[in-house]
Amino acid sequence: METAITVRDLTKHYEDVTAVDHISFEVKKGEIFGFLGPNGAGKTTTIRILTGLIRPDEGEAFVAGFDVLRNPIEAKQRIGVVPEVSNAYIDLSAWENLVLIGRLYGVPTQKLRENAMNLLKEFGLYEVKDKLVRAFSKGMKQRLLLCTALVNDPEVLFLDEPTSGLDVESARLLREKVNQYNRDGKTVFLSTHNMEEANQLCHRIAIINHGRIAAIDPPENLRAQSMELQYIEVAFNKPINPQEFSQNPNIIKAVSAGNKVRIYTANPSAVIEFLVDFAKKKRLQILSLNTMMPSLEDVFLKLIRGKEAAKQ
Repeated sequence: METAITVRDLTKHYEDVTAVDHISFEVKKGEIFGFLGPNGAGKTTTIRILTGLIRPDEGEAFVAGFDVLRNPIEAKQRIGVVPEVSNAYIDLSAWENLVLIGRLYGVPTQKLRENAMNLLKEFGLYEVKDKLVRAFSKGMKQRLLLCTALVNDPEVLFLDEPTSGLDVESARLLREKVNQYNRDGKTVFLSTHNMEEANQLCHRIAIINHGRIAAIDPPENLRAQSMELQYIEVAFNKPINPQEFSQNPNIIKAVSAGNKVRIYTANPSAVIEFLVDFAKKKRLQILSLNTMMPSLEDVFLKLIRGKEAAKQ
């Protein structure tokens, strides 16, 4: 399968800090690729290199088939970017923002007008297209940023925390539009702190920490590698001390969670049988019992903590 982004041995230093440390990965054409990591992990630095804003100290990167160092203009013409911090021109109207960005990309006038009009209608901004952006809510500004990122019909869309701080409705709309854009065959590079968002949208996820890639896999594969993080939540009709379960070899850990007991295990079937027998012996009623797969957040924290422990 063809690649939309290729990164080889990419490295960036800031004085005595290595923000990106010899990372390599590929993003396939037509996929939504998640890029996750804690603050300061190197996510935004990587995006700034890939979008031509800063130069790496080592390594190379190709976007839409073009070397971002040797052919920066050709690469930039084929991308759209929604940055971490809004860069819409607040003293211009929504329409003027789109026209300005479209002209910078060299979009022909008639095509630019068509694209701008369609995008504003699609994102619910057409009625306010002539209003100054300074009067827009955060959600409206984010929708406008996505419009400006798409006005040149890019091959690759870079999103840096696109739904951060948005209300539920605006965040859902942006995710729907990203999915729609991807269904049209476009590639999306998504940096986010929102684990559930990454789980919903991404075909594959790279986890970066301290400038290094900790893992790259589809969300379900990342979960499968951490089955010991799955757990059972059980509620009895009487309070139970989780320590009563400590001797069972199939139970990794048992802790109280409100009126329930949360039991971590790699063998849920055996633990469920144990809980049924336990309830019979203790003359208890099981009020609820649920098996929960490890969340992407659980896997993320495990990988990050594991890498940090290995460094110490």
